[in-house]
Amino acid sequence: MSNQTIFIFMGIVIAIFAVVVFAYLLLRKKMQSSDVARIERLRKGTQEKTFSSEVMYQKLYVKYLKLPFLRRYLLKIRRRLEIINIDDEFLTRLQTSKIITKALAIILPVTLIVILMTKSNLLIMIIILIFELFIIDSLVDGMVDKLDNNLLTQQIDFFAAMRHAYHETNMVGEAIYQTAQDDEHIEISRQAERIYNILNSEDPETELEKYYDIAPNNYLKEFAGISYLTQEFGDRKVDGTSLYLKNLDNITQEMQLEILKRDKLNYTFQSLSIISIVPMVMLEPLKSWALSNFSFTKSFYNGKLGMIVQIVILLVTFVCYILIRKLKDNGAVNIKLENNQNPWQAKLYNIKPVKKFVDLFIPKDGTKERRKIKQALKDAASKQKIEWLYINRLSLTLVVFIASIIIFILLHNVQINYIYTEPTTDFDLIGELDDRDYQKAMKTTQTHNYFLDMFRGKLNTTQADIEKAMKKSTYYRDADSDTITSNAQQILEKLKVVNSEYLKWFEILIAMVFAIIGYAAPILMLKFQVIIRKMSMEDEVMQFQTIILMLMRLERVDVEMILEWMERYADIFKEPISRCLNDYESGSWEALENMKEEISFGPLIRIVESLQTAVEKVPIKEAFDELDSDREYYQDKRKEANDRLISKKGMIGRAIGFTPLVGLFVGYLVVPLVLIGLTSMTSSFETMQAM
Repeated sequence: MSNQTIFIFMGIVIAIFAVVVFAYLLLRKKMQSSDVARIERLRKGTQEKTFSSEVMYQKLYVKYLKLPFLRRYLLKIRRRLEIINIDDEFLTRLQTSKIITKALAIILPVTLIVILMTKSNLLIMIIILIFELFIIDSLVDGMVDKLDNNLLTQQIDFFAAMRHAYHETNMVGEAIYQTAQDDEHIEISRQAERIYNILNSEDPETELEKYYDIAPNNYLKEFAGISYLTQEFGDRKVDGTSLYLKNLDNITQEMQLEILKRDKLNYTFQSLSIISIVPMVMLEPLKSWALSNFSFTKSFYNGKLGMIVQIVILLVTFVCYILIRKLKDNGAVNIKLENNQNPWQAKLYNIKPVKKFVDLFIPKDGTKERRKIKQALKDAASKQKIEWLYINRLSLTLVVFIASIIIFILLHNVQINYIYTEPTTDFDLIGELDDRDYQKAMKTTQTHNYFLDMFRGKLNTTQADIEKAMKKSTYYRDADSDTITSNAQQILEKLKVVNSEYLKWFEILIAMVFAIIGYAAPILMLKFQVIIRKMSMEDEVMQFQTIILMLMRLERVDVEMILEWMERYADIFKEPISRCLNDYESGSWEALENMKEEISFGPLIRIVESLQTAVEKVPIKEAFDELDSDREYYQDKRKEANDRLISKKGMIGRAIGFTPLVGLFVGYLVVPLVLIGLTSMTSSFETMQAM
């Protein structure tokens, strides 16, 4: 290449470089003098310069979603929070991630402590770690319930602001819109905006029905319904007061009573849940204390009997914890999108061989047993199908049977391991052995183990056979006859225990009994839920009274509309009210009469009789006139009913919650110490008398 060509190439490169530099300077000057610079400054002003917890939780949400185990809990929480945080994906993810993170912050240290405390006992460790899964579920539900309670508290402030807005505008829609602009209470503001959009939609009735299905609580349903009726038919004055505002007061009073009830229930049960699970973490420390102070209890705590008592206490703790959790139900509305779920029971039942097998156990249509089970599912407000219930029963039966067999085998291994590892001494002493005696005892145990291995499995072994083998061995070559005799006797006793530790026929029979109990457990839990729900009958009927009180003075309200509202908010009495509505067109009086015969709760029967009166004889306002005149009495009665309900639940809860703790100290400490101590004293006295 010539020099001229090189110079031309370099010139071109320099020219291009100069053009680029010039363009950069020109563009920079333009950006600095235009709106681009202002936008850049605004962007920098909104950037997080320090640590942002919100960003962290959003990133954690994505991480949790990828983990199979946490994904289930995350989606469960999200389903409930989506209803509270309408169309706010950011807030839903933030709250979901916060709840999961807090639960992990509690459960991970507890898991580490459990592993450290039970590392020498694998079986107990596994049982406790499985139990922790239920604790996680309970913690998550408690945190979501707290958000639900916060929404209820926000509604009190919202309705107070609604009163002022309605006084100013005298228009329902405008009052809701003004009050919904509150940025401090985001959750209730979104619900108010949703209700406002419904009231101003082309078909508000249809949109309201959709909202009723997803509303976070009954009080927002009542507010939305009353607002629609007032906007549709107009407001009126009753005793010089706006009927709409009077109804808002009624809903507010209901919410205040509900908040007080939930607070009292939480206060009553907040310690019981902890007390019920204390035995889970106290087993190993209590065992260590007893062994360090009373060495004669080693045969119990390190042997099979101690392991059985541990397992029984853990099972009792598990059952009591589940019952406490069911009993604690504070009335928070759990939104479950059942129709969109495909649980594992449904997937398993859809497998043809499994379906055929399960159908053998499900009672046939039209039988008394099937009607009883379906009624129990309805009374317990359970959303599961009868097929899913029997999948649960059969699965639990199989799991309990297999687990029982495995536990029996492990118990035999525990007893054999105790025989092979426990220091052998001639006397039971209070306190620990010193190092010298301990080494001597362990040497004796190792010697005995040699002969145990020699005769293990030989069921016809006699003491003479053992003495003969001992004399031939190097261990007892120089021992006298008394030493050989006493040691041979000890070895024979150990050998009998070792040879007897195998799975026996009656243990399989016991496992079958446990399996039968497991088969009955889901039904027993349904019956327990029915008992708990019956405690709330009076509370639900009083809510019906409040609904009637709000509707009775509105224009164009009839008995059928009252029944529709009662069905919308019913829980315990939903089925008979639904049947009454279905039969209403064919005969209103007869439908109400059939409903009255179907229910047995006196206060609801009186409501039905008043509805019958309103059908043919007198206006609704006159039929329920006593509700308005005795409003204060019914309010006081409602408070008294709530107090009785909380007192009754608290009494049952205390009995259940303290059962595992009593079992721990009595069954795992006091009884073993007394019985084993008396046995050791008797043995010592007999030895002294023989000497």
